[in-house]
Amino acid sequence: GLAPVAPGTFGSLIGLPLAWWLLGRSTGQQAVIIALMLIAAVPVCHIAAWHYDGLDHGSIVADEYVAFPLAVLGLKAARHPLVLALAFGVYRFFDALKPPPIHLAEYVTGGLGIVLDDVIAALVSWLVVALIVTLWQRWQQKIV
Repeated sequence: GLAPVAPGTFGSLIGLPLAWWLLGRSTGQQAVIIALMLIAAVPVCHIAAWHYDGLDHGSIVADEYVAFPLAVLGLKAARHPLVLALAFGVYRFFDALKPPPIHLAEYVTGGLGIVLDDVIAALVSWLVVALIVTLWQRWQQKIV
């Protein structure tokens, strides 16, 4: 969170090895671990926000790396580095731009709001990545 440029992106990088590690577990285990981390991140981000007048300051990045694994939850194809990189890029795109419905989380205050926009960005990213992977796999089947 102390990077002078794009602290959210640098903070999200911590989520890459975390996601990679989680992908070696069952989808159920992934979901439980991610849920527990997200629950823990809410008070952590809330307390951190106190130091920044209640704002989602760029220095607060626990929400970034804890939410990213949701973008690849249960996607076995994400064990491929290119798919994991795609998921990371899509997640950063949605988290940075905050298009609808992601921007609605900005109206939620405190730690919950700080974490919520990243969770929504990760879930939207999951949909995009899952669609791309599915279309790619179907296209590959037609070629063979």
